[in-house]
Amino acid sequence: MISVVCVYNNEKIFNNFLLKSLKNQNAKFELIGIDNTSNEFKSAAEALNYGGEKAANKYIMFAHQDVSFLTDSWLKNTEKLLDSISNLGIAGVAGMSESGRSNPERGRNIITHGRPPKAWPWGNRIQKPVPVQTLDECLVIIPKHTFDVLKFDEKTCDGWHLYAVDYCLSAKEQGFGVYALPMEIYHLSRGADNKKKFQSIRGPLPDEYYEILDKLIKKYSDMYTRIYTTCGDWSTSYPAVLQRSYYMQRLIVHLDKIFNSRSNL
Repeated sequence: MISVVCVYNNEKIFNNFLLKSLKNQNAKFELIGIDNTSNEFKSAAEALNYGGEKAANKYIMFAHQDVSFLTDSWLKNTEKLLDSISNLGIAGVAGMSESGRSNPERGRNIITHGRPPKAWPWGNRIQKPVPVQTLDECLVIIPKHTFDVLKFDEKTCDGWHLYAVDYCLSAKEQGFGVYALPMEIYHLSRGADNKKKFQSIRGPLPDEYYEILDKLIKKYSDMYTRIYTTCGDWSTSYPAVLQRSYYMQRLIVHLDKIFNSRSNL
């Protein structure tokens, strides 16, 4: 049986997506909904540790409020799949392999997202559980016996980003396996689209992302040469602020080429 933990800040979205699809499931589950509309919790790690400690079942699922399961047997089938993986530390529906020449080539998922719903135009579709370096935060599942010995790092991840990435890296260092699952979900978030808009010179990601990323770089610099995330691939040899500047310079050059090509039409 799976315990489902969700921290939500929009009750309407929570009810219309995650809760609605949970009610359609043909398997029993435990729901631990954490209402954060008043900003009681200041970080995802803090809130999810609070919810996870209340969980009573074999697996603990940490899901975003805007996630929906696309079949009524999603929970049942997922639990069977989890039971087949030995030494499982954490699993999710979108992961980053260390194999590949680019961020999209390293992606592993079968997610549908956005409005109207469409397959995520990123990564490689998978047909079986595959080992990955890190997982996206939209939905991850941790065996309770693993969570009992390894919690989300509230000190390093003191905001709302990269907490699953950090957990994956810590789990791997303790000998646990990290897997992406071929279990399709619908995720309302338009995060992948928003990355293309680049609305300000600060870049497509918020300041908080880079602040936490810098902590991850310091934490894992002796263990990993690169950290692969769904939002970017990061070297552990340089501070996040330098990598952000390099990324923005490449972005500006790319946008200049697009602008100049259109001007010459």
